[in-house]
Amino acid sequence: MRVTSAPVLVLFFSSIGWGLTWLPLKYLNSQGMEGPLLVLLAFGAAGLLLSPVFFKQQSHWRGKLHYLALIALFGGFANLAFQIALYEGDVIRVMILFYLLPVWSVLGGWLFLGERIDAMRIITVCGALAGAFLILGGTAVFASYPSWLDLLAIGSGMAFAANNIVFRATQSVPVASKVTAMFGGCALLIGIYLVTVSAAIPDYSPSILLLTMAYGIFWLTVITFGTQWGVTRLEAGRASIIIIMELVAAVVSASLLLGETMAAMELVGGTLVVGAVLVETFRELGIRPAVQASS
Repeated sequence: MRVTSAPVLVLFFSSIGWGLTWLPLKYLNSQGMEGPLLVLLAFGAAGLLLSPVFFKQQSHWRGKLHYLALIALFGGFANLAFQIALYEGDVIRVMILFYLLPVWSVLGGWLFLGERIDAMRIITVCGALAGAFLILGGTAVFASYPSWLDLLAIGSGMAFAANNIVFRATQSVPVASKVTAMFGGCALLIGIYLVTVSAAIPDYSPSILLLTMAYGIFWLTVITFGTQWGVTRLEAGRASIIIIMELVAAVVSASLLLGETMAAMELVGGTLVVGAVLVETFRELGIRPAVQASS
């Protein structure tokens, strides 16, 4: 128990930190900081902070640049989409749609890693997808396209699942190098977008610019490393249960501080998604429903 107490606590508080990420995002939004520039400054500052460590570890990733490029692409887009969706959208809705991530992980493991999908896993995947269908409006989703924020939240989960597969395939590469590639990829992607659309940069006060960069350096860097450090030191199933605190923290805080609520259909859909995550987590831990022996 003493061996795992530190990873449990670090992952627990890091997950809460992820669940509360919307707080600085909404505050910076209220101060006029635009979403794309916020992402560029926050992740760019964090990536620059880590760059000396990245180059110091080059002996570990030399010859594996193609993997780091994939992490920059998948992890970069995942963070970009997640931040923009939380910045612009309803916190609870975004978080639940993002939490389809285990579904994409299962499907990705089956398609690319040859992992087996049994009957119970098919049921949980279908349950989670049914939950997402309800959150998106049920049959009304066929009358109009989902909002771009819904697509960003779902796409973020898909990209994180792909990023996690590459992370698992590069165990010999230090976490710091992979996180730096992810942060750098995020800044690069949003930078390309800003240049492509020729976005005008408003005249922000130095305090807001510094606060945005501090968000990347102190908040995003700490919770990202905390999550990775905890996950690598705990069983996958136990880590999955703790990470659910991200969703709990987001839902509770958004309900209390923003007054966000869910319609009945969204509530049922959210329950299906979280239920599917819990079933997969308990299966990972080897927990099975108790069966009473017949006499």
